[in-house]
Amino acid sequence: MGQMLGPNFDSATPSTEPKRGRNAERVGKNGRRILPDDEVSAATRKMRMLRSLACGNKYEKLARATGAVLIAGVDEVGRGCLFGPVVAAAVILPLDTRIRGLRDSKQLLEEDRERLAVIVRERAIAVAVEEVDAETIDRVNIYQASRMAMAAAVMRLDPQPDHLLIDALRLDLPHAQTKIIYGDSLSISIAAASVVAKVYRDRRMCELDAEYPGYGLASHKGYATPEHRAALETLGPTALHRRSFTPVMQGELPWEDFVAEEGPEEQGAGIRV
Repeated sequence: MGQMLGPNFDSATPSTEPKRGRNAERVGKNGRRILPDDEVSAATRKMRMLRSLACGNKYEKLARATGAVLIAGVDEVGRGCLFGPVVAAAVILPLDTRIRGLRDSKQLLEEDRERLAVIVRERAIAVAVEEVDAETIDRVNIYQASRMAMAAAVMRLDPQPDHLLIDALRLDLPHAQTKIIYGDSLSISIAAASVVAKVYRDRRMCELDAEYPGYGLASHKGYATPEHRAALETLGPTALHRRSFTPVMQGELPWEDFVAEEGPEEQGAGIRV
């Protein structure tokens, strides 16, 4: 007999062990050879593993088996950025919601994220988004700032949830909660939060691009791309750069104070859905 999971159960990490035939010769739809896992980078192997995971309502059902009714998925975006806030979203979906193509926002094309974010907001019982700024990130560190943003998003939900499904960590909240490794690739509620947070933050970066020209924010959204690093070398950091992050610290030039006062993910390839 299987063990019944309690209201604060934690999930195990999905298995990443190689499957039989995983390194066998394969050919894509375009006729080109698909490199086996032992011939590609660790990042590519991880992306392939994440794409193989099924995003569904398994964890929502497990939470409901414990008596939960309003289950919120919680996720954040922007932890690895050099510029701007970390953004978190919390989403409560109705029972047994199905949204075709919904999965981790990093695995989706921009147009699909935009479309899915609209669907999530239309169908959700409640949605909340919160951000924590760069100054706070520098003061408390990015991990704690992410937790702050996620907790704030949860507390803004109306109605309040009675169970949280959270991507990879736990929050200092009284709610029953489940930490799910790779949660945004496994739970529809967390995936919904991931998409909502990503779309919100990307739009903020496009707005801020007009205020801080020359950094390419509208294209890289604040991540540490070669373009962004080169701009830091040339222009120095702005008031919204995370100065505790090494690439920003290295880019601090003598006129950084003037820039601050006067200044205006490994991204995976998207899946078309």
